[in-house]
Amino acid sequence: MLVEIRAIPQWQGALAAEAAQSLPAGCRALAALAGDVLGVDVADGQVREVPVVADATATVDGVGHRHALVRNRDAVLAALGPGGPVLTVGGDCGVDLVPVGFARRRHGPELTVAWFDAHADCNTTASSPSGAFHGMVLGALCGRVGGAPVPGAPAAAVDRDSDASPAVEPGRAVLIGTRVFDPEERRVVAGGIVRHVPPPADPAAVHDAVAEGPVYLHVDLDVLDPSAFDGTRYREPGGLTIDGLVAAIDAASSQGRVVGASLTECATTDQASLRRLVPVVDALGRALESGH
Repeated sequence: MLVEIRAIPQWQGALAAEAAQSLPAGCRALAALAGDVLGVDVADGQVREVPVVADATATVDGVGHRHALVRNRDAVLAALGPGGPVLTVGGDCGVDLVPVGFARRRHGPELTVAWFDAHADCNTTASSPSGAFHGMVLGALCGRVGGAPVPGAPAAAVDRDSDASPAVEPGRAVLIGTRVFDPEERRVVAGGIVRHVPPPADPAAVHDAVAEGPVYLHVDLDVLDPSAFDGTRYREPGGLTIDGLVAAIDAASSQGRVVGASLTECATTDQASLRRLVPVVDALGRALESGH
């Protein structure tokens, strides 16, 4: 079964000055690379771009560009398909709000989210030092925002008519390769809401941390060390190698059926840099195809 690639060139979850140009361009370049690597023909409609808002909007209730993010959430929700394997390509990490929320609704409380990222992304509107939603999205998916005005708490992401907010269960979100935490995010890990496999993300440790059952793989490319891939906006030393990331993806995938995956935060169109990611795209493609 062919993997569908869904490109979401959203940038408003990030607040860097260059994000409006670099993240959409990087998203499109990465989606094209993924299509080439996975043998997906753009002409057949298997690489689809979701039409998201291009403009900046105001910070509202502690969330930068909130109105744009809400409109983008609705566009992603409208683009959901009937159910083949999907690789979501961002854009900022906030693009995974709807895909992960939809997977949680579809597959129930057994869903595990393997979150490969240099940063924990578990802030709330109260704890975020910046108001950037890509630093809150995993927190939102874990239900930490409650009724706070964050764009797309889980219920709104998957069912506009529902009052229920199915959150990822405590301990079923696993940070892998994460090495930068704000104080509140450390408390989230200490409290067992989110588990943590630090670098170098030994495959055995990843295997043990990811529970059996349906698995969603979220890969923010800044999980890689800048020496392995420098085409991101938020580079952090001490990250994974390409081979290490592939091994960790394989380990996370071995625990259950992969029901969705993403690649996010690419901020380059340089082809030499992008080609470094071919083994990562291959690994995600294998995981998605084996899960369906």
